Amino acid sequence: MSARDALWYKDAIIYELHVKTYADANGDGVGDFDGLIGKLGYLQRLGVTCLWLLPFYESPRRDDGYDVAHYERVHADYGTLESFARFVEAAHDHQLQVITELVINHTSGQHPWFKAARLAPPGSSKRNFYVWSDTDQRYRDARVIFRDAESSNWEWDPLAGAFYWHRFFRHQPDLNYDNPRVRRAVLKVMRFWLDRGVDGLRLDAVSHLYEREGTRCENLPETHAFLKEMRADMDRRYAGRVLLAEANQWPPDEQPYFGNDDECQMAFHFPLMPRVFLALEREEALPIVDIITRTPAPPPGCQWALFLRNHDELTLSAVTDEERDVLVEAYAPDPRMRLNSGIRRRLAPLLNNDRRRIELAHALLFSLPGTPVLYYGDEIGMGDNLQLSDRDGLRTPMQWSDDLNGGFSGARGRRLVLPPIDDAVYGYQAVNVARQARDPDSLLASISRLIAVRRRHPAFGRGSIEFLPCNNPHVLTFVRRLEGDTIVVVANLAASIQFVAIDLPAASAGAAVVELIDDTPVPPVGSSPYGVTLGPHACYWLALSA
Repeated sequence: MSARDALWYKDAIIYELHVKTYADANGDGVGDFDGLIGKLGYLQRLGVTCLWLLPFYESPRRDDGYDVAHYERVHADYGTLESFARFVEAAHDHQLQVITELVINHTSGQHPWFKAARLAPPGSSKRNFYVWSDTDQRYRDARVIFRDAESSNWEWDPLAGAFYWHRFFRHQPDLNYDNPRVRRAVLKVMRFWLDRGVDGLRLDAVSHLYEREGTRCENLPETHAFLKEMRADMDRRYAGRVLLAEANQWPPDEQPYFGNDDECQMAFHFPLMPRVFLALEREEALPIVDIITRTPAPPPGCQWALFLRNHDELTLSAVTDEERDVLVEAYAPDPRMRLNSGIRRRLAPLLNNDRRRIELAHALLFSLPGTPVLYYGDEIGMGDNLQLSDRDGLRTPMQWSDDLNGGFSGARGRRLVLPPIDDAVYGYQAVNVARQARDPDSLLASISRLIAVRRRHPAFGRGSIEFLPCNNPHVLTFVRRLEGDTIVVVANLAASIQFVAIDLPAASAGAAVVELIDDTPVPPVGSSPYGVTLGPHACYWLALSA
């Protein structure tokens, strides 16, 4: 594999999906790997290049699979290890890479390790697979993450006669990384899935691995030491694979997860997401300019991963109190839309199903520096179901057609893992792949065009960014450059027509200009500032050439 191929993730378009709600092949009401295999042609036509699968492991699914009961087994509802292997082979045949979850901070309380730990003597290696205490007063500086559901990070276990530590739900005890047997076990699990051909692993809740008194129990040096061990082990055995860190931190605190190009190759950029919505609400470019300017550049072999929405709530932990108030008032006026101090809504409902704003948001996602991540169904404008509990309202079945259950499954009624959206605006009768695939002016067609253009221009994935001075605060202007590829992005964040005069670099004078999204020539660059008139929420990608 060449050095350029080894950096495949910099050019990737990642598509996040849940096997259980994507496509059901056997009619039992639950999505499965055979169903997903049948949809790989659609995903290839959409233009995405990598699939990120939410947890599909054996689990009681009290946290939708993030409560893993066995790391090396597939949940029976989704298939078998053999059907998973067929999926990976088929995905690779469709030129799609595969990223799976590695939930390394905690397990389910039903995991054999925890069952053994509860019965083992205090101080034994089996007991010490988890973090125990005789008191619930240790590590008091660590925040409780899910305050909506938990009041403490400790839970009393009567069988063990001790408290166990959990950073998330009480049914998810945290592993004890001070135990070398735990570290060896996690490396073994990593190798198990890499041996089965996956191209990357998303490390869930990676910032919480270790606990130390007097700290917030986040981002500790010991965590980075273990990540270096993981990365070194992976690099020795598996060329071209990638580790993706999920660490919901401010960019300077998340930057260390890249290490010196020797920890995770990728990390999610959480603080950008709410600021895109803040910029749209305030109709001003500053929130986006500010967060990108304050984001450290990753090492040469590393990349930020960007997203608009995902399977969790829109987190507001990295905004000010004033910004949080603005975002909640604008995007979550109904209390049912809020969860864990965030907003549990899909992209289309967040933006009031405004086609122009939805397309603008995607144009920004694909043009800002980093690797874009699409959430399944957002390419057709799927809605959410606030009647469902917790995050299930964001995880409803994919809407393929106007057939029974949106074409997701032939099962009836309560056999469905989750009910499909069935309302006048977002229901599968109105919003589905089949209808939009026939319409060249559909949202699906627009997102596919954006993806196709992005893939033709490596400057978006690998190039530099420079914000350009302009005379209009409603308009975001920046240039992406890589070798001979120069693209000026001009985005109107306002709901009204805006004019902007852009101060392009002097070397651009006389350059020919093509608007890439519509493949349309526009006036060449003159010697004075370049004037552009933009319709409401319009975005242009202007390619400059001599």
